[in-house]
Amino acid sequence: MLSTRQIPVRSLLLACACAIAPTSVWATDIAQFKVAKGAVHLERSGQRLPARVGTHLQATDTVITGADGSAGIAFIDNSLLSVGPNSVLAIERYTFNSTTHEGTFESSLRKGTLAVVSGKIAKQSPEAMRVKIPSSILGVRGTEFLVRAGD
Repeated sequence: MLSTRQIPVRSLLLACACAIAPTSVWATDIAQFKVAKGAVHLERSGQRLPARVGTHLQATDTVITGADGSAGIAFIDNSLLSVGPNSVLAIERYTFNSTTHEGTFESSLRKGTLAVVSGKIAKQSPEAMRVKIPSSILGVRGTEFLVRAGD
């Protein structure tokens, strides 16, 4: 039989566990939409979600813009991506250690345009950032670049 003293402690532990649980979800966030104009969507786990300013991205998300769409995305390593109209950008792999600035940033621009200002990952290890397009793979060596992938 539980004493009345044990019940509040269990309730407190349950409340703390529930309060901590969302932190693990936030831990998978790698970026945030800073600009979302026109038709901008996010594909995650087979679901299509509208993307708005403040929407967070995760490591395997795909950004899709319509004919009137464009998006500006800031990553946790300070990389900045601008996705143009009629684009499909898949984030294939993203890891970042905020202490050492080491990580991996691999994406695939299936169609459309992408402008990038690389962040701490590419500054620490230039070979760690790659953008695939249908005809080739771009290894980032500089800090700013523009990519266009045909339909």
